[in-house]
Amino acid sequence: MKFVDEAVIRVEAGDGGNGIVSFRREKYIPRGGPDGGDGGDGGNVYLRADTNLNTLVDFRFTKFYKAERGKNGGTSDCTGAKGEDKVLLVPVGTRVTDMATGEVIGDLRKEGEGLCVARGGRHGYGNTHFKSATNQAPRQKTNGTPGERRQLKLEMLLVSDVGLVGLPNAGKSTFVRSVSAAKPKVADYPFTTLVPSLGVVKTSEGRSFVIEDIPGLIEGASEGAGLGHRFLKHLERCRVLVHLVDVHPLDESDPVDNVMVIENEIKQYAHELYNKPRWLVANKVDLGTEEEAQETLQRIIDAVEVKPEKTFIISGLNKTGVPELLYALQDLVDEVKLKEQQEPEKPKAENFVWTEPELPENRFDDDDDFDDEDDGPEFIYKA
Repeated sequence: MKFVDEAVIRVEAGDGGNGIVSFRREKYIPRGGPDGGDGGDGGNVYLRADTNLNTLVDFRFTKFYKAERGKNGGTSDCTGAKGEDKVLLVPVGTRVTDMATGEVIGDLRKEGEGLCVARGGRHGYGNTHFKSATNQAPRQKTNGTPGERRQLKLEMLLVSDVGLVGLPNAGKSTFVRSVSAAKPKVADYPFTTLVPSLGVVKTSEGRSFVIEDIPGLIEGASEGAGLGHRFLKHLERCRVLVHLVDVHPLDESDPVDNVMVIENEIKQYAHELYNKPRWLVANKVDLGTEEEAQETLQRIIDAVEVKPEKTFIISGLNKTGVPELLYALQDLVDEVKLKEQQEPEKPKAENFVWTEPELPENRFDDDDDFDDEDDGPEFIYKA
């Protein structure tokens, strides 16, 4: 299935149903009084996270979604039916942004989590609401209010524990293949990884974490060069960044300069991502000596602004030093998860604030003042 991590859609909630003007007219009850019912509320539009989805490709073909309109009120004080809600299933990790304001409406990070993105219109009132001792035959009603209409940007951000960054051909895909069941493409040319890939690393019985590999970054990636700029956002939710650096590059470039390219691109993309905990891993040590790799690591540490919390020397091909790295990552992930479970859950802000519409004053004396813009007949009499 094609990997699509962005989509723009338009959603429209249902309008509220209109109230009606109706009078009870039965045999032997010539003055039965008003009995016009209220309309029904319009349907809402919801997004719900589903773990069975891993792409937004469906939203590339269907871009407009509308909830059902509320039914108009009926006679005999009958209230119109509420419009049916529209529920859209999205992958876990979907971030929703209002295109008009740029506001992030919500973030769906858990299975089954829901978000109301468009609220249905309020129902209108029938003439029963306007009866009083001085106005026993009211001929006023109110129409339902329109439902919300929004243009939304959906972004699917992969949820992982460990994010890998590095230049193309730094050995990220080889490393992921060696520690998990994921099979990203590996070749001797750059940009073999075209889409992000996730792998589950099992370190021991009942312990595991998710590792993420994104396409290699190059200079200017934050401004659109190469492929990595499209996928930097997927690293925002990982708990730790692992910067994989080739200490013996075949093009004989300086590993320190290569690391500084990645650091600058991350910094230009987002300061929040730049300030994430970072580990520095020297890869492809099998092409040289461990002493050379250690010397290169020290030069990198002296050059970077954000110092790595830990450093490792590995070979993704023959797995030298890989078990020590994996167990250290597992301990970190377990520690962070424990802290997150102990923290009290933050209350979610209410996205929609509704106020009851004010009822018109009961002082209408002629038909010119009545609100008769309705889908059905304004007056309904029952014989």
